[in-house]
Amino acid sequence: MTILSIDTSGPACSAAVSKDGRLLEEVVMNSALTHSETLMPAVERVIESAGLDISDIDIFAAVAGPGSFTGVRIGVCAARAMAHAQNKKCVSVNALHALAAGAYQAKGIICPILDARRQQVYSAAYRYEEGALVRVRQDDALPLVDFIRSLPENETLYFTGDGVAVHEEAIKNLIGNRAVFAPLHARVLRASSACYIASLPEAELIDPERLLPIYLRLPQAERERNEKTTRAKV
Repeated sequence: MTILSIDTSGPACSAAVSKDGRLLEEVVMNSALTHSETLMPAVERVIESAGLDISDIDIFAAVAGPGSFTGVRIGVCAARAMAHAQNKKCVSVNALHALAAGAYQAKGIICPILDARRQQVYSAAYRYEEGALVRVRQDDALPLVDFIRSLPENETLYFTGDGVAVHEEAIKNLIGNRAVFAPLHARVLRASSACYIASLPEAELIDPERLLPIYLRLPQAERERNEKTTRAKV
């Protein structure tokens, strides 16, 4: 099974190709260019470097969010278009799940956090039990302090994701040495993690039109419109 995965949900743009559980090629770019500029060159590079043609891809996996609203839409639309053109299936990958999957050596509770701005984080919680990743807390968008208060008080919390750079000091102030932070290189969501998730037996293969963004809150434009409507009614 040959899988092409892409991620444009955060600051970095990445693409990867795996075949039968083996990573063939991966590109991760974190530049000043937009994802709309970097994604397709990254896709072309990983496919060509793997010695493949796009027709050789069996599954198109995309990190569908949560994350940047614009970035998520770029990745989802690209995966849908490629899968539709090749008459292949897609897999929707949750960004928080993919981050947790990349922290397989972490002890305690794995806390992937993504900066949601407005003083909030996209967050979830997992732990490894007998080698399997088990969900501890559902995905949510909420203030950092509320997320931490919802977790067990006597366990190590391992934080990963782009929210670490924004909230590391605040986390230290809240829970002190119970907090462990992923090293810089391990905080980036990589498309290879999406390849791994898409290769699991439980991964759901869906038609391209069913690949949709994962939003934990309304886009900013909709929030602002709702706020204006509410004020106008007062």
